[in-house]
Amino acid sequence: MIDLTKQPFYLNETQVQWVKDTLGSLTAEQKAGQLFCIMGGDYTPEERKILVQEGRVGGILFRPAPAEDIRAWYRPLDEAAMVPLLKAANLEEGGYGAISDGTLFGWPMLAAAADDEKMVENFAKVCAVEGRSVGINWTFSPVCDLDLNYLNPITNVRTYGSDKERVKKFTEIFAKTVQDCGVAACAKHYPGDGVDYRDQHLHPTYNSLSAKEWYESYGEIYQNMIAKDLLSIMAGHIVQPYVAQDVNPGLSLAECLPASLSKELLTGVLREKFGFNGLITTDATIMGGYCMAMERKKAIPMSIMAGCDMLVFSTDFQEDYKCLLDGLREGLLTEERLDEAVTRALALKAKVCRIGEAAVRPEEIEAEKWHRECAEKAITLVKQLQPQALPATKEKYDCIRLVVLGKDEIPGGSITETALNILEKNGFQVEVYKPLEDELHGTGKLSKRRLVLYLANYEHASNQTAVRVHWSPKHALDSPRFLNEENCVFVSFANPYHLQDVPRVKTYINAYTATQATVEIVLEKLMGKSEFTGISPVDPFCGLIDTRL
Repeated sequence: MIDLTKQPFYLNETQVQWVKDTLGSLTAEQKAGQLFCIMGGDYTPEERKILVQEGRVGGILFRPAPAEDIRAWYRPLDEAAMVPLLKAANLEEGGYGAISDGTLFGWPMLAAAADDEKMVENFAKVCAVEGRSVGINWTFSPVCDLDLNYLNPITNVRTYGSDKERVKKFTEIFAKTVQDCGVAACAKHYPGDGVDYRDQHLHPTYNSLSAKEWYESYGEIYQNMIAKDLLSIMAGHIVQPYVAQDVNPGLSLAECLPASLSKELLTGVLREKFGFNGLITTDATIMGGYCMAMERKKAIPMSIMAGCDMLVFSTDFQEDYKCLLDGLREGLLTEERLDEAVTRALALKAKVCRIGEAAVRPEEIEAEKWHRECAEKAITLVKQLQPQALPATKEKYDCIRLVVLGKDEIPGGSITETALNILEKNGFQVEVYKPLEDELHGTGKLSKRRLVLYLANYEHASNQTAVRVHWSPKHALDSPRFLNEENCVFVSFANPYHLQDVPRVKTYINAYTATQATVEIVLEKLMGKSEFTGISPVDPFCGLIDTRL
């Protein structure tokens, strides 16, 4: 029997009784439904209402939309819900992770580069308070991965870096802060992304550290958060064969499953070795990493049997729901294990819905001010082999050629417009470079009196295999080929590893997040109005020989 009065739930007598009474009132069909967290946008308002009315859904996540829309979507569901809902969001970068008109505070690596615990606390408050303002009570964060492979397309700035101690400290602060603000943290992506260079959205990936290396790195990070009352963990579609074999030496490599299906990693490590008593959920079961691992009609019940308590998203909800019930009837899932999972789901609801308790008092936040302070400390001058190139002054440069790469759009505007306005207000003549309108040419007319300023914004994203700079199809005319003839500065706003694509650039800066504020602060630093103070949380040189030249 799960003791809900102890870590991490610490439920009071009223809440424990509510969990028992609610569990006892549910049919097997309703219990099965409580284990699903669906994407609200995949269903009509009437379909959503019926599902929650019948108790056949435990949680709902809406993709970011205006705050008023999300409130309007949740309102009828709250009124109709047979059991209170877990209302989830990916609050990884600020309130922007839940609401499109929320604050893009910055990706975790921005806070990590500031190397300041207070910045992480402020970051977490913005995530929780803005999320809570539209009803969010469960965040799929913090990201607890170690960014150990610079080729990984999905981790990079989503992480606090590659240093175990920094990641351990900052994930603890984030989880504690959001939970103090009334939002349950869900640490991800157990057993840890960032070792493989591939994306688990597309197929199962591997954390290939030895068991000893894993326990001393990712394992320590999770144990630390568990000891500090972490409420939930998300199991990724990531295989950790050597830890699984450490738990069960009889397993062959082919028998090692992604964590979302692995009894060894979930029950053997999280429950038995680490003593975790909180809720475990899968990552999205629509992902290739889950779908490819096992026949779906077996995978759905077996995730719960292995140790997960909830299933996130469905390829077809009615089909997955039937798979779970069929698994229960056919013995793939026991009633005892079903009741354990539902008990934890209800306990999390009792905690975040404050059953029998007063509501959490909202924290006061200064989101935009804190974002600017964090960016001011975090932006990092990674490489400067031409000290004379900076600061950029009108006395030094007649013209600035502005080359914007990747996504130009940022919240509230564009990189090009923001940079152009700032530079022109500071008296610079600016040329926005359009390579398709240029022709191949030599170096005779180039001058050190022109600064070529690259602003790159290639964001991480699910379902892509690489995050690299893509040059113009016309002779790559926008690449920094003549960096010996004219001064060149390269700024990356969304990926700390672009030196792999511009290894010979002599002045390189990482800004970690693309907002109007970070663009403005980068340009202020380039013009010498403030100092660069950021500390790189990863190896921006990618371990390559030529990136330091």
